[in-house]
This record gives sequence, structure tokens and C-alpha cells, in this order.
Amino acid sequence: MADTATLNLPLLAASQAQKHVTVNEALARIDAALQLSVISRSLMTPPALPEAGDCYLVPLGGVNDWDGGDEQLAFYLNGGWEFLTPLAGWKIFVVDEALDVRFDGLAWQENPLSSSPFGAGMRAETVEFDFDIGAGASVLTGFVIPKGSVVLAVTGVVVTAVTGTLSDWSLGVATSDTRYGTLYGVGTGSWLRGVTGQPQAYYENTQLKLTANGGDFSGGTVRLAVHLLRFDIPRTS
Repeated sequence: MADTATLNLPLLAASQAQKHVTVNEALARIDAALQLSVISRSLMTPPALPEAGDCYLVPLGGVNDWDGGDEQLAFYLNGGWEFLTPLAGWKIFVVDEALDVRFDGLAWQENPLSSSPFGAGMRAETVEFDFDIGAGASVLTGFVIPKGSVVLAVTGVVVTAVTGTLSDWSLGVATSDTRYGTLYGVGTGSWLRGVTGQPQAYYENTQLKLTANGGDFSGGTVRLAVHLLRFDIPRTS
């Protein structure tokens, strides 16, 4: 049976019986490809209990029913897995990571703002995490700013009230305690938006630093988001 050139939709044959089977299969493939989103791109093994219409981006090394489906879209249809081979320019939303990826003809690029024929590109990224504040006059988050990035801003919200003897707090890095602002509130729902005066480049993995003003921290949780740009190197071929 013949298929269409792009999405491999099955075509009706002359005088074909049970035409609805072919038409329904074609509609299901269109349904999977239209406004593309996938549940995940990190599973190498198909889920044990998929539901009709579930769609995944198969990573390198897919196994079992996804064997041979690397870098393809796998969608569950009529009790089995069907595959769509991406074309250059296809863009999908990855639900469990809340990011967009685009296929450049050879590889999937994350959140691309610009790209080149050999994969060089500029992409936007947001690193979001919940940070449980420990006791002390200042605390470090761990390495959350990746090396080779340019940070435009850090935003956040207090999820659980910040406690201690402090009056308010500042956010920055080891070399600048207030780079991303100061006088931030301690109550639940207090928010921050620390915009850099000019794009700030980081050449090593870097921690954020929270500093208590007028006292010490004893607890609390803040949800922080680092908004940055990253730059991909071109491929050799």
C-alpha cells in the first residue's frame, strides 16, 4: 500500500475494502504529528502501560519495542508503537522538562533562538529549582549557573517563609552578594526579579549566594529561576 511522502500516511487503494481502517490510521498519525508534544525524551524503555495517543521522543539506545527508533517520535496506536521520522524544522514541546526542541536535520536542539546549518546556535534556558535554606549568615545553592552561559536575570518566590533573626535578604554570587538584588521579603509569596545591569558571563559553574541582612537564616524554602543564554559549537560535518 502506498504512503504519503512526508508523514507516511497510508493512502486508499482503488476498490479497497474496509476503507475506514486506512483512513482512521492516517487520522491517528496526523493527530500525533499536529501541534507536537511528547511526554518525555529521556526514556530508553517504552512505558509498561501506555495509553492511546501517548507520544515520546526516543533517545539514542532505545530498547525493546523502541529498538531502532532512535531520535524518532514513538506514538502508541492500536495497541502498538508507531514511529514518525522527523524532518528539518520540526519543533516539539517536551512536557516533563517544559522546553521546546527543534530538529535541524541531524539533531534536536533545545530552545533555539538561532541556529546554523552545522548546528551552532544560541538558545534560551531557565534553570528552576527549590532551595531549602540552611542556618547561617549566608548560604550557597550549589552549582546552578552553568559555565559558558550569559545570565540575564534571576527570579524567585518564597515558597515557605524564610525564618531566622534577619530582617530581609540579598541574592548574588560569591564575588557580589547583591548582584541579583537586596531587601527581599521573608514571607510566603514574597518575590524577586533581579535583572543584571548588563548581560553577565560566567566562565565556570557557579553557585548563587543568599545573604541574611541584619541577622541569620534558620530555615525556609525559596523557588529560584536563573534565566540565561547558552551557545552551541558548530559540528564538523
